Amino acid sequence: MGQAMSAEGEASTLSPRASATRQRILDAALVEFAEKGLAGARVDEIAARAGANKRMLYAHFGSKEELWLVVLELAYAKKRAEERAIALEGLTPEEAMARLVSFNLRYTARHPEFVNLLNQENLHRAAYLSRSEQVPALYSPLLEALRGVLARGAAEGVFRPGVDPMQLYIDILALGHFYVANRHTLSTIFHQTLDSEAALAAREAHITAVVLGYLRP
Repeated sequence: MGQAMSAEGEASTLSPRASATRQRILDAALVEFAEKGLAGARVDEIAARAGANKRMLYAHFGSKEELWLVVLELAYAKKRAEERAIALEGLTPEEAMARLVSFNLRYTARHPEFVNLLNQENLHRAAYLSRSEQVPALYSPLLEALRGVLARGAAEGVFRPGVDPMQLYIDILALGHFYVANRHTLSTIFHQTLDSEAALAAREAHITAVVLGYLRP
């Protein structure tokens, strides 16, 4: 079982004071890891940010690497919880797809720490994420929901048949993630401010049109 699952189970048995300390450590670790990555982050700094000590950190998480995995799993879980709230089945196929595109772009823009964590884990070739059972399990229901939207769209004649939901979801992620992760270099290259709300709205409209255009029969 993934580390975050067992850690969450353990957290439910903690006293309120210990639970609050654990949460402060997680919050501090998210900031430290997002800023410096796993290799650059220091346990001393995380403990200081949390107003705790290293002994407490090790008592709760065992090691810096285990703490990294818990933070990573919780970051994925937070994103998926918000994504599930879209309730795709209650929308028309076109509306559902547009909402999914918009959510992923804007979530990434609101949470640069999530972008940084993913970039860092990719540098490690997902060595830590590969130990997690929790994160892959989060995405099976998503692909099933997306498959249902695609099937409804095909049945109504508004989407082409035979679209692979995994490939489409990767496309949606890529169209938003690349833009946000590279907005500073892209702004410099094209002499435009690409992290403004106007620029983000323009990107949202563009990638929604791209995805819906691809899905059109």
